[in-house]
Amino acid sequence: MEAFTDIATATYCPRKLYYRRKHDDNEPPESVAGIRNLAFRYEDLLDSADLAAEPIAVSPSEYSETLGRTSVTTDRWGELVDPAETRVYLAGKDAHGIAHKLLEDPPAPVIVSPGEPPERGVWGPQGVRATAAAKALSWERKRPIERPYVEYPAYGIVRRVRLTTRRKAAYRKALRTAESLDGPPPRLGDDARCRACEYRSECGTKTRSLRSRLPL
Repeated sequence: MEAFTDIATATYCPRKLYYRRKHDDNEPPESVAGIRNLAFRYEDLLDSADLAAEPIAVSPSEYSETLGRTSVTTDRWGELVDPAETRVYLAGKDAHGIAHKLLEDPPAPVIVSPGEPPERGVWGPQGVRATAAAKALSWERKRPIERPYVEYPAYGIVRRVRLTTRRKAAYRKALRTAESLDGPPPRLGDDARCRACEYRSECGTKTRSLRSRLPL
């Protein structure tokens, strides 16, 4: 079985997954734990007068407004605040990993992301990771799981993930990539992703400067 994190990384950049495995880099940075912990403290954060001390990614006023709106508009908010289980290990037919929260009736896994959400929906790797968690939970429970969630606690945002045909296809493609990876894949050549990658120097990718990408 492949790990949820490996399948998500294969979606983002197969070459990055190769280097992660090469160096056995499976632990997230320490800063990630502090951000993810926000997802388990929403009630306190809604009432907090000192949000500036928290690892949030926006101003305290914006965070307070966004989280307040999220608490009103998000279905199953009460369960997200007080989930049936937390940090649950799931093992399915093809993938395994941790769901940061588990909702019941109906069952739904929740993935907590330390990053920034897109304007709408979720990023591809997080959608694939949520799909992997939903499929693993479905395998364990012997029932369909159709609506996992992704939380972005540093921004006070929660998104429900629709398991569309396209998203399931992306999951299967990433799973095949992770399973078959036995050497360094071609470089991605994506300036934005490569500049932020911790394996950039080892990978040897070259990114253009902002000035070089400006029209003459």
